[in-house]
Amino acid sequence: MSMPPLASGPEGPDALRPLLTTVLDALATGTRARGGPLPAGGPQAVAARVRHAAGDLLPEHGDPHALTTLVHALAEGAADPADPLCAAHLHCPPLAVAAAADLAVSVLNPSLDSWDQAPAASALEALVTRTLAAQAGMADALVTTGGTEANQLALLLARETHGPTLTLVCGANAHHSLPRAAWLLGLPEPVIIPTPTGTLDPTALTHTLTTLPGPLLVAATAGTTDAGLIDPLPAIAALTTTHGARLHIDAAYGGGLLFSDRHRHLLTGLDTAHTVTLDLHKLGWQPVAAGLLATRDAHDLAALHHHADYLNADDDTEAGLPDLLGRSLRTTRRPDALKIAVTLKTLGRTGLGALVDQVCAHAHAFAGIVTAHPGFELHAPPTISTVLFRPTGATDDTVAEIRRRLLTHGHAVLGRARLADRLWLKATLLNPHTRPHELAALLDLVEGNTPR
Repeated sequence: MSMPPLASGPEGPDALRPLLTTVLDALATGTRARGGPLPAGGPQAVAARVRHAAGDLLPEHGDPHALTTLVHALAEGAADPADPLCAAHLHCPPLAVAAAADLAVSVLNPSLDSWDQAPAASALEALVTRTLAAQAGMADALVTTGGTEANQLALLLARETHGPTLTLVCGANAHHSLPRAAWLLGLPEPVIIPTPTGTLDPTALTHTLTTLPGPLLVAATAGTTDAGLIDPLPAIAALTTTHGARLHIDAAYGGGLLFSDRHRHLLTGLDTAHTVTLDLHKLGWQPVAAGLLATRDAHDLAALHHHADYLNADDDTEAGLPDLLGRSLRTTRRPDALKIAVTLKTLGRTGLGALVDQVCAHAHAFAGIVTAHPGFELHAPPTISTVLFRPTGATDDTVAEIRRRLLTHGHAVLGRARLADRLWLKATLLNPHTRPHELAALLDLVEGNTPR
């Protein structure tokens, strides 16, 4: 029996070339078979098709067509974020150049838990983290798997600085990962401030900060997952300074506005935070995962120091080998910084800013279409690239049923959000290639699936 070829090494490129053609062909045929933004039939039908394609996943003898079969099945059963009618979540279509860079990571397979496993990757990650930290007015940053890990790290660093009695204060609009992180870290029960307008009210925050004993960590949001709203960051920053509270800003969604000269003013006050969550697999067009936690005081990261003699022996560190264990809570981890670095250098801040401006413009255009249609109502003008709307006079049950009907038939992927005690359909527009008639088609589909 011959040995299967490896992806790296001298023979790796020649082994990969025909396989890449196979993958690209299977992606194309799977996408054509799907024929829309997501597979039709609902969960049971999709699962049945996958089971049929997979067959026996561990046969006695291997199947030479497995790559074609399974890639085709995945593509046929995918919710494709590049389809203009797939607009439910902060799930972006990745840039081709970023996906290509990610292939190099898979081939070389570096692991950023010790320098001798990732010499160049560790140096490149340091450049990427410093570059992006500077964009946010911070001193340093860590690469994470996304906003959830970044938020957990923010609370961990705050706990290590201020002690185990630290109390999280955040709005009801905050990401679910924040109170969950407080539970995970054994912190006191978080104080959740109601946000009936969708953003954290400084007056309500003032009352809370005045009545609670410290130490306190206030978490503000720059880009909520329901409506893309941004808390009043300068006012919140001023209050935390007055009351001696630590400030974390979750900008997993809105952080991409930093690339745009037209929109970065919406993040005024971001640089006053102690820590900031960023996530470029949202408004940065990266393949998952591409998160970061930026910190204003690089010394805070000393809390993550950890020793394992086989990875960062003291004499190796003293001899100049970089210690990477303090750069993450994970041990084995991919150099996700490569795809980010390639994107930053290929597009530049102007190129990325143009993409941000484009999707924000799409959101305003779609909001205009909704407003002009007598059968729909708009929740509010978009702040970033999220639009909330619903059929005029529809009940919440009807709104939910419309969304599920579109999903089951494979016609469109829309999200849902509850604001002001009402359920809204959510369109999160992250595809810069979307055209005006495709925005109109999205509304037509909703209208065509609204019961009369």
